[in-house]
Parts: sequence; C-alpha cells; structure tokens
Amino acid sequence: MTAELMDGRVVAKSVRAETARRATAFRERTGTAPGLATVLVGEDPASKVYVANKRKSATAAGIADFHRQLPETSGEEEIAEVLETLAADPAVSGILLQLPLPGGADPGDLIELIPATKDVDGLTTASQGLLARNQPGLRPCTPSGVVRLLQEPGIPLTGAEAVVVGRSELVGRPMAQLLLHEDATVTMAHSRTRNLADVTRRADVLIAAAGVPGLIGPQHVKEGATVVDVGIHRTAAGLVGDVRTTEVAGRASRLTPVPGGVGPMTIAMLLANTVTAAEMQYPDSTAEGR
Repeated sequence: MTAELMDGRVVAKSVRAETARRATAFRERTGTAPGLATVLVGEDPASKVYVANKRKSATAAGIADFHRQLPETSGEEEIAEVLETLAADPAVSGILLQLPLPGGADPGDLIELIPATKDVDGLTTASQGLLARNQPGLRPCTPSGVVRLLQEPGIPLTGAEAVVVGRSELVGRPMAQLLLHEDATVTMAHSRTRNLADVTRRADVLIAAAGVPGLIGPQHVKEGATVVDVGIHRTAAGLVGDVRTTEVAGRASRLTPVPGGVGPMTIAMLLANTVTAAEMQYPDSTAEGR
C-alpha cells in the first residue's frame, strides 16, 4: 500500500475562497470589512515571516489589516495597553498575539485580555470553555484545520477510533475535543505514554502533534489508517514532521505531507475565524457560506 497524500494546499485554497466570499457578503451587509489585528513583539525572524504571511493572506481575502509592531523591550503593561485598545475597537474583529514572546515571557495573562468574541486563536479560558461544552465560539486554528482536512475527502469520523499524540493547549487538547464533537472515540497519548505503539495502532485516524521529530514510525500505524502530521521541524535535512513519512506511507491509506499538509490549513482557518468573529459581533447579519 502507498498512502494517498492529503494536500492541505488544495483544501486551504477552497477555504480561503469561501472566506473571501463571506467577507464580501459581510461588507455588503454591514458597510464594514472584517478586521484582523496581529500583534508582534520584537524582531524574531520566524515570527516576522509568519505574521507577514497572515497579513498578506488576510488582505487577499478582503479582511482589513490592523497590525501592531512593538519593540522587543516592551513590557507586559505596554502589550496589555495595545491589546485592550484593540479589544475596544469595533473595527477590529479578531486579535492575534504572535507567540512566543521575546525572552520567554509568559503570555497567559495577556491572552486573557482578548475577548472571546475576538479570540481568533481560540486560546483564552473562555474560548476553551465554549469548546469543551460544544457551544458556539472560535476554535483553535490548527485543530479545526485538521478536522476540515479530514472532512474534505469524506473520511468517516463518527464511531471511528482516533488517537491524538500530543497534549498541548494549542493543538492536542482542542484536537481531542473537536474529534469528540465529531462523534469519534478519542484516546489522548503523548511522548511519555508507555507502549505508545500499542495505543496508536488502534487508531483509524492518528493525529501526530507531540512536537517530537520522527516520533511516529510504521510500528505505530494500523494498516489502512489515516495519519495526520501536525509537527514541523527544521533540520539539516530540511523540514520534517512528527511522522517518518516515507516509512509510514507503506502502511497508511492517507497521509499528510510536511510541508504542505496541515500548515496551509492553519492560516486558512485563521481567516475563517476572523470572518466568523465579525459575524458574531454583528448578530443581525447572516453567516452565509458557512
């Protein structure tokens, strides 16, 4: 068996087109465009590239750009003041604080300053609570992108055995919640799980999000399983994921590549979240195209 590659770029293109239509319809109904505020502290090269890509993609989708660049020396009070100003600005639909912050600063208290209705990363306690209770709200971009990637080819999730390897608040935990909401039977594991391969080999759908390069090999994969690789790591040999792709391709039926799998979906879902946030803030508008 040679796994079919699940091209996130193709699905992301579809999501972006759908989001652009929604943004146009929203602007026609309300007279204002959805707006995304990205907040970047410092000059980290990788973060600058990520934010530039998000801003470019947002503008292309008809979303207004409200970027804020802060010096690396900015203290918590200065960052908090910017976030509070954006939270109070009706033109700003969504707010994203780019992580990590310089010097390893803890962003926890700062993230909580973002209202749940503008929390396009889905990281606040309020957003996590809405997700846990399966109530309407903004979901973390990468996990929701994975669900969309699975739905696109019609991979059955209802009743499926799903294993999520990884327990981060950004991916692993919300991923498990979203799969539960799709009626999958979900097991959470991580890099310290004993006999990890015994757990993962039960999975019809295996999500690798532990942040450990090459953690998942063929011994971890059930014959015919769908494997989604959320990891991305820069090595001397190039970009690699949490899955040993070449080896696993002989056992899986479907597999996401790195790069080009989950990555494009993350930005696409950020744009979708921004339009959803705008619609939430204008309850008299109808959410077309969702």
